[in-house]
Amino acid sequence: GTGAVKWMFDPEAYKLGRPVNAGWQHRGVSYWHDGTRGRIFIGTGTMEIFALDAETGKLVESFGDGGKMDLLEGLHPDTARRYMGHNAPLAIANGVIVVGSAIFDSPTSPNMPAGHVQGIDAKTGERKWVFHTVPQEGEVGVETWEDDSWKYSGNTNVWSMISVDEELGYVYLPVSTPTNDYYGGQRKGDNLFAESIVCLDAATGERVWHFQAVHHGLWDYDFPCAPTLCDLEVDGRTIKAVIAPSKQGFIYVFDRVTGEPVWPIEERAVPQTTVPGEQTSPTQPFPTKPEPYVRQGITEDDLVDFTPEIKAKALEIAKNYTLGPLFTPPTVLGADGLKGVLQAPSAAGGINWGGAGFDPETQMLYFEAAEIYSLAHVSPGNRDRGVTADYLFTGPRAVIGPFGLPLTKPPYGIVIGMDMKTGTIKWKVPHGQGPTNHPKLKDLNLDPIGWTSHGTLSSGGPLVTKTLLFVNQVQISGDFVSPSKELYMRAFDKETGEVVWEYLMDTPPYGTPMTYMHEGRQYIAMGAGGYRYAPEVLAFALPE
Repeated sequence: GTGAVKWMFDPEAYKLGRPVNAGWQHRGVSYWHDGTRGRIFIGTGTMEIFALDAETGKLVESFGDGGKMDLLEGLHPDTARRYMGHNAPLAIANGVIVVGSAIFDSPTSPNMPAGHVQGIDAKTGERKWVFHTVPQEGEVGVETWEDDSWKYSGNTNVWSMISVDEELGYVYLPVSTPTNDYYGGQRKGDNLFAESIVCLDAATGERVWHFQAVHHGLWDYDFPCAPTLCDLEVDGRTIKAVIAPSKQGFIYVFDRVTGEPVWPIEERAVPQTTVPGEQTSPTQPFPTKPEPYVRQGITEDDLVDFTPEIKAKALEIAKNYTLGPLFTPPTVLGADGLKGVLQAPSAAGGINWGGAGFDPETQMLYFEAAEIYSLAHVSPGNRDRGVTADYLFTGPRAVIGPFGLPLTKPPYGIVIGMDMKTGTIKWKVPHGQGPTNHPKLKDLNLDPIGWTSHGTLSSGGPLVTKTLLFVNQVQISGDFVSPSKELYMRAFDKETGEVVWEYLMDTPPYGTPMTYMHEGRQYIAMGAGGYRYAPEVLAFALPE
């Protein structure tokens, strides 16, 4: 009710150096009650779990080693700490903590630690089981790592949030990309369980079912967010469903008990590689429903065309790159005089870690997404510099369009309402004004076109209430000629996508909003700030 600080705990993770990938960024802690007292669990960028008394903030001495547990001990050598960390809330299922890891995803070697998932006793801190995301000898899926590449290949981790169905006793893992993101010649095969949704029995760690969305991934299309668990009404039947949003513009929907797709998913032929030593999958899975929610692939018709001058410049720029459909594989930088493939969506496109929100009454799914493209290319590894990967991505990633604008047509940042009874988009609206004050656009009187860097990587997910949809916006200029700053919490009409309320903030609202009741009044709160802004918690009280 007041925001007064009751206690504070510092895990002192900084003493072991800067965590990998996300740095000091952290996405939340977890609460669990053992029947007597509540506990707070936090996983750190140093691969440790701390257990705190929820009332006092003191370490729970009976957990692990005096209140903390080292997730690497007995699983990986301590040197793996240079590459591994953790920055997501821990999943807790019937007294078992289920934990993944964040792993450095730009290695110069095919040898990396694998992101095996662990089950930890929430009372004692003892490890109960390990699920090998890169299968080991004799396990299901090991044959998808040809030439014994399972022995040294890594990543394939679960860096995002894990979803829990305590009634079934199942957890749902959004698994990421194998080593390395854009070249797989040293890990031929489909590479299970990379870029898959994996359902495990939380008590034993045994695999119940899985679905691989990308075979032999070369695009960094890891599953970025917690799968959404819901009961769907489709064609007159009720389905215990799991919805898995993806970066590549697809929404994958399964019966969460059996793993059967709710709508058919087809294997379709895709473009093949020209990179020496690479071996692409001949097909990739394409859901027939729901419909794709962002642009997939790029053609000349997708290039920005606000004016004839802008379109002509866009065509000139595009001649330097390979354009093609979704799953066009990376090329060697400089091959045929070109600078690589324009990948759409990019690895930062589509949905990111904030995920989606579901309304059980209307069967609507809501989410923020990005219409972002980037470069996909590889260069030979420089053995003189100790690089042992045959090929790897070396940059640049960005492609600047005409006069500093995006190369493709708007909208760029979007908010979407999708009807999950039919798998169709009910509405799609731009999120934010976008670069309409650009010198080449300011006289065109454009409606909002959204921001391409609208914060899917940095801001959280949506909050769905009975009456409204809340989505944050973080846009701080740096990618356009004209300066801009949009730091908003917005409320949308759930039926139409119309903005009905917005609040301009001084601090970037990076966190996902949450709501709670206190003394008969409803509040909405979120974490904000960070980076060069002071971190804070903001709370809004709804009218009494």
